[in-house]
Amino acid sequence: MRILVIEDDGKTSDYIAKGVTEAGHVCDVLADGRDALFTATRDAYDVIVADRMLPGLDGLSMIKAMRAAGVKTPVLFLTSIGGVDDRVEGLEAGGDDYLVKPFAFSELLARINALARRPPAQEQKTTLKVGDLEMDLIRRQVTRQGQVIDLQQREFSLLEVLMRGEGRVITRTMLLERVWDFHFDPKTSVVETHISRLRAKIDKPFETQLLHTVRNTGYSLHAPR
Repeated sequence: MRILVIEDDGKTSDYIAKGVTEAGHVCDVLADGRDALFTATRDAYDVIVADRMLPGLDGLSMIKAMRAAGVKTPVLFLTSIGGVDDRVEGLEAGGDDYLVKPFAFSELLARINALARRPPAQEQKTTLKVGDLEMDLIRRQVTRQGQVIDLQQREFSLLEVLMRGEGRVITRTMLLERVWDFHFDPKTSVVETHISRLRAKIDKPFETQLLHTVRNTGYSLHAPR
């Protein structure tokens, strides 16, 4: 197994490298976040162990950039920042596991081995398409027949939910939960209002209707059948 350790504390990186090597693995060590980003996007590793506080580029920004570049290597954050919010922030940035300093090397090695055993992550879609309607999730752009459609943030989120559920009926309750994070009925017409605005933008200027109302149930987005 080939492991990249990104740690600017020399004693810690030497300790990890020694233990990993003794366990029969190949270990590369870097101390700078920018250098690590370049190396991780150029070379293949089985697991990356990264400190959060790094010179050049902090660990969170480095992992976000790696993920944006398509690097799917499992990442274990190793850091002295151990609050719940900090752990959540690290995982949401693209990390796969979190170990707080000080740590036992046996636990570190066990977590590295566990990450290496995980099946490869499936390719994440960056575009959605329903008929001639396309959504670019990276650029946050929607087009139909090559024409850019200007959507507000909430309209974009609403359309994304509908496109991901192509052909299925998406209920009003589901939309309230997924788009507005309401886990109760606010007794307003917020869904209907946004659906009307969305329909005016993605359907009315075009010949073919994609957004359909399913009476007393919800909505469905699909090409003509």
